[in-house]
Amino acid sequence: MAADGRTSFGTSGRSAAVTEETAAEADARKRDEDALPTDATVDLAEVRREAGVDEVLDALDRELVGLAPVKERLRELASLLIVDRVRERFGVATARPTLHMCFTGNPGTGKTTVAQRIGDLLHGLGFLRRGHLVTATRDDLVGQYVGHTAPKTKEIVGKAFGGVLFIDEAYYLHRPGNERDYGGEAIEILLQAMEDHRDDFVVVLAGYADRMDTFFSANPGMQSRIAHHVDFPDFSVPELGIIAESMATEQGLTFSDDAREALREYLALRVEQPWFAGARSVRNGLDRARMRQARRLAEGGGANGLRVGLDDLVTLHAQDLRASRVFTGGLAASGD
Repeated sequence: MAADGRTSFGTSGRSAAVTEETAAEADARKRDEDALPTDATVDLAEVRREAGVDEVLDALDRELVGLAPVKERLRELASLLIVDRVRERFGVATARPTLHMCFTGNPGTGKTTVAQRIGDLLHGLGFLRRGHLVTATRDDLVGQYVGHTAPKTKEIVGKAFGGVLFIDEAYYLHRPGNERDYGGEAIEILLQAMEDHRDDFVVVLAGYADRMDTFFSANPGMQSRIAHHVDFPDFSVPELGIIAESMATEQGLTFSDDAREALREYLALRVEQPWFAGARSVRNGLDRARMRQARRLAEGGGANGLRVGLDDLVTLHAQDLRASRVFTGGLAASGD
């Protein structure tokens, strides 16, 4: 605990002061080196290339199908930060934008992947020292007895300095009506860190939209520190099909024509059933189909009985998917 009552997240005392002073001097030198005369011009395309912005956005396009509104928000944010950096080089006073975010949407819609790419983006633009991603849930932050929560939360926050702290299902930090719950203490420590160290890390809160609304209503201090609210739409059935094809390719597999039709029907049914979790459920379904394919081949169900070739080993057929309980109205109890 610092003398002013604030929680210390790192080295305290003279050594920390020296470190901060050195960093400040380095930043000042960097600004002087990058300073531009008022009659200069800057090629923004070159700034984008040097910062690796397009590489990050292109990687996101390759990794995630759809999510057009999410990708558009990232492009807007990247443009803002690029322009702010150039303004700074001309000596125009620009306050550092608040970068803490909230991602809302159903599970399996790419929130963690986008958080990782945001770290890469902010690192390339010079807003984060490292750009790494630290993921956490309530269990990582909240202790089970008095005096346990503060060190747990401080440890996770400290690991995230220089990068992005992604807190999934963040609404579970707040459990009203439970006097023995220590989530409130974790929230207070997070709030302090988000304010005192806002130049050194970014917090991304994630969860269902309605539950996050309730969380913010109960924690207005957290709401005031979140500048960007990004909603992740569900994938459409055709998009889920593309995701499944991509996952299969990564595993050296392909779908036969009849298997592709079965896959489309499987996905159309699965999205309507409970506990569907987007791309996660697609991966689970693919894993089950692989198991059925392996059993079929091991029991002589290949084109030539127990004698198999490469085509047998890498091709999924309709029967490998249609054996799923999804086609008979079953739920996810078996792993589908």
